Amino acid sequence: MNETSSQQVLGTGLSGLVGSKVVELLTQYQFENIDVAHPTKPTDITKLDQVLATVESSPATVLLHFAAFTDVTKAWEQRNDKNGVAYQVNVVGTQNMAEAAKRTGKHLVHISTAYVFDGEKEASYTEEDPVHPIEWYGQTKAWAEEAVIQSGATYTILRIDQPFRSDPFNRPDVIRRLVNGLTQGTLPPQFTNHWIGPTFVDDFVNVIQWGIESKTPGIFHASSGEKWTDYDLAKAVQDILHVPGELKEGDLDAYLAKSNRPYQRNTAMSTEKLRHYLPQPQLTVREAIARVRLDVAATR
Repeated sequence: MNETSSQQVLGTGLSGLVGSKVVELLTQYQFENIDVAHPTKPTDITKLDQVLATVESSPATVLLHFAAFTDVTKAWEQRNDKNGVAYQVNVVGTQNMAEAAKRTGKHLVHISTAYVFDGEKEASYTEEDPVHPIEWYGQTKAWAEEAVIQSGATYTILRIDQPFRSDPFNRPDVIRRLVNGLTQGTLPPQFTNHWIGPTFVDDFVNVIQWGIESKTPGIFHASSGEKWTDYDLAKAVQDILHVPGELKEGDLDAYLAKSNRPYQRNTAMSTEKLRHYLPQPQLTVREAIARVRLDVAATR
């Protein structure tokens, strides 16, 4: 058995939308999930002593940190509350993972988000653009990044946006929310002046493998590298997957006039920096959508 096939990886959020696909596809690794519900080593990532005990007892040389509170609307309801779940998981949990990585000499791969930006830039964001979050979820993730950078641990930060995967998950991703809304007649008008950068999780797994193997330090944007409006993405989903239903155009400015929560106008990111390190071909968003399986039975 070679070193790669026997390598152990310790991670958080490995049962989530993204993390579970990583575990499924990267079969050459032995993954262990840091979780409060672990049968033998229950670990609350907001408790440093518990995190340290788990990390110190593991032979893994890499920590994958997926766990996060990602409900942007519910996070906004907790704004300025450092005792809230969003802050505790996103900031305190990350501080503890970074501290454990530093103390044990393990490399930390931390998953972040395009929501650390304010969305005012017209072009796609690069890693050189300053972070400037405008809502609580983005703020907590920006603080999490800062905690990793300032920790003294070796780290790779990977920012993604709007992840979706080929197979169904117990929580609908961006593509399946569109499909469900179209087929059920509940899809609100889709913005033509709001831009996102969808991330195909099945491809992102390759980025995770690169992070585990190379331990390349720094911040990298790891989405598709494409820029889509909500409306164009919904239209592509409808056309490629042959989804019936009515699709209407929406206006972000009209929505913001009635909304209390800030909303980034643009979260698309350039992946040019990452491609210098990871040049293998990546599916386009349209190609990725074509691989989405809507029938649960088809994934068995």
